[in-house]
Amino acid sequence: MKRTFLLFASLALFTFKSQSQTVTDYDGNVYTTVTIGTQVWMKENLKVTHYKNGTAIPNVSVVNDWVNLTTGGYCDYNNAATAYGKLYNWFAVSNTAKLCPTGWHIPSNTEWSTFTSFLGDTSVAGGKMKETGTTHWNSPNTSATNSSSFTGLPGGYRDYFGVFNSMGNSGRWWSATEVGGLFVSKAWSRELTYNSAIAGSIREYENDGLSVRCIKDNNTGIEDINYFEKIEVYPDPAKNNITIENTSTEETLSIFNMQGQLVLKQALKGVKEDIDISALSEGIYIVKIEGAKSNKIGKFSKE
Repeated sequence: MKRTFLLFASLALFTFKSQSQTVTDYDGNVYTTVTIGTQVWMKENLKVTHYKNGTAIPNVSVVNDWVNLTTGGYCDYNNAATAYGKLYNWFAVSNTAKLCPTGWHIPSNTEWSTFTSFLGDTSVAGGKMKETGTTHWNSPNTSATNSSSFTGLPGGYRDYFGVFNSMGNSGRWWSATEVGGLFVSKAWSRELTYNSAIAGSIREYENDGLSVRCIKDNNTGIEDINYFEKIEVYPDPAKNNITIENTSTEETLSIFNMQGQLVLKQALKGVKEDIDISALSEGIYIVKIEGAKSNKIGKFSKE
């Protein structure tokens, strides 16, 4: 059965036909995956030592070599293998040979923003992304619930001077989006910290070494549904009813939960419609309106 999700931030709506539960990299490492809103993510940091075409990625342990890199490289934190995966510079992330397995890619800055928006906003998303407890994170691991199942770990990072920093205190993950710096090029990343619920955006030097998470491509088992315009649904959050305007009698309303299950469907009667949602459980829902002349999409949360 098709499962339909909403993707904001100027992305299209997709219908997922299938979803793998694990993915294997070139080296044979197997990663579990998790669906978070519209996206499918690896639940673990990447630890591959080859690009997906089989080319080896240099393991650069010497400080001066790391500082002077202008090509792809990786390292282990303090040059010792850990449970946190490898640290890669941005030249490895952007290499055309590709780090992620076939069907997967490094998330763009927009895809990271879609993720954190789905979790509420950047001020609370970090807590929902972090592994709970203090087995890996230093105390107090503020607001950590891992309700997203992203299971973010504090793998630290290696700075452009070649110095290792912040294991236990923070985790940083590359995006695939470059951004101009004052004197040197940089790229966007996301950071989680032990003492905050925030999922922060940082402009990183391309010689920095950060963790990597891969996100599933939207070109396998997925249909692109074009021409959906955004429609406002209010109140949000709602308790017993939602209101939708600018509808017509030629349109059909469907409501899906975030597992893609159809939970309500009905014909619309006029330009302003009140919908009874009292029977729905708490959570986030997608409203999809289809008609002969237009298709519309929106979302709301049920208290």
